[in-house]
Amino acid sequence: MAVLALISPVLVHQVLVGPGHDFGSDLATFGVPAAGIVIGVPIVLILVTARGFGLPPRTLRRARALLRGAWAVAFAVEIGLLLFKTVLLRFALTPTAGLIAVRLLVLLLVAALASALIARLLDASSPDASRAVALRHLWPLALTAAVYIGVTVAMTRIPPPQYFMPVSAMEVLFGFEMLKTPTLAILFGEWRGNILFAVVGAVAVILYLGAVIRLRRRGDAWPVGRTVAWVLGWAVIVFATSSGFGSYSGPSFSIHMMVHMGLNMFGPVLLAMGGVVTLLLRATPPAKRRDVAGPHEWLIDIIGSPIARLVFNPILVFLVFVGSYYALYLSPLFEEAMRFHWSHQLMNIHFLVSGYLFYSLIIGVDRPPRPLPHLGKLGFVLAAMPFHAFFGVIVMTSTTLIAGNFYAYMRAPWHDDLLADQHLGGGIAWAAGEIPLLIVVIALCLQWARQDDREAKRKDRHLDSGVDEDFDAYNDMLKHLADRGRLQPQQPTASAQRKDTGS
Repeated sequence: MAVLALISPVLVHQVLVGPGHDFGSDLATFGVPAAGIVIGVPIVLILVTARGFGLPPRTLRRARALLRGAWAVAFAVEIGLLLFKTVLLRFALTPTAGLIAVRLLVLLLVAALASALIARLLDASSPDASRAVALRHLWPLALTAAVYIGVTVAMTRIPPPQYFMPVSAMEVLFGFEMLKTPTLAILFGEWRGNILFAVVGAVAVILYLGAVIRLRRRGDAWPVGRTVAWVLGWAVIVFATSSGFGSYSGPSFSIHMMVHMGLNMFGPVLLAMGGVVTLLLRATPPAKRRDVAGPHEWLIDIIGSPIARLVFNPILVFLVFVGSYYALYLSPLFEEAMRFHWSHQLMNIHFLVSGYLFYSLIIGVDRPPRPLPHLGKLGFVLAAMPFHAFFGVIVMTSTTLIAGNFYAYMRAPWHDDLLADQHLGGGIAWAAGEIPLLIVVIALCLQWARQDDREAKRKDRHLDSGVDEDFDAYNDMLKHLADRGRLQPQQPTASAQRKDTGS
């Protein structure tokens, strides 16, 4: 919520204007939270220390590593925004360029002050010494933060040079033009990087591979298939958002549906089979006794939190996954979301997250907070299939244009029949939605059979080892009955009784 509060006013302001504003918006999405960390974390360390709470050395070292990473991101974003707002330095001698230069200097000063603060806190010999160090650094950092915020506010009052660049309707809405007919060569060959998904995908793959390497060095195995699935999943997502399909998903409804299916169906299936949570739990060592919590404990807390149980609630996941199609495309919400880059990106994130949650409950490697039985998983998939098919049929047979004003305003020279393109998109939604679900059903049945086979083999090994409790209890019961039968005195027969009585 704090990150959303930081970036929301930024994404609807200057970075949303002019040619290339798709790059500017994505850069600000990373840069604003990074700058908040660079400025905010040192002040938080000071306030905590000044109140007499001693910070362990490990916490200070983690803060230093966090600040270094955030500073690198914030500094790189400032350079990118400088190139974007001054149109590749064509307007370098402008107030906007000067204000960005001031912010760069402020970031350098904050980095120096924060580095000195943490170094002196690590060297402090007592809580009183740490408190004195913190108070000495409070006002310089607070003043620097005020300068950064003041410069940022001033930038919002001065129109940047790219605001006055002549733009077409496509550039107003998307930040770039798509004048060529979307042939296969263009869709597959002409890329325009989606910075948000490209950066997130690269970081996710690097962290995953790093965790796998850490396991291998420790002597633990990790299935190659899961690694391949994770890498291919992000490859599908980056391809869907950064290739020609991602660029032309704006002016073409049918291509938008292809991207939608890639983000909501194909990519999430592969990511769910990657088992990233299980991998991270195995790769991160648990904290030692009386030591500060680390990533391992944080991840366990997140998995067991009430929020995680709510997010993975099967009913909620099903309603969001299925109902999003109807709520988005059969209402004015889709047309409004397509008008801005930030809302278009938010829509893509929604597709990806809802698909990942859905398939994590069905074929995911990671154990969700509320796991479903195999029969429930199968019913989950079969219940979703008719809704997807029905939605595709609605779009294919509709005579009313979805977001008609938006596509008409676009005036793409190669787009002459909007209704036919919409019907094609409905067919893509029907076919591309059913095929992945059928594949998931097959994969689910295979997982079910393999789990039963593993369970049977486990029980056989358990019985062969002679340590099965149920089997031993049964044998003990039989032995006890046999022993009791041998010890119990035998009752005389009727003929023996007659002989004894003389009858």
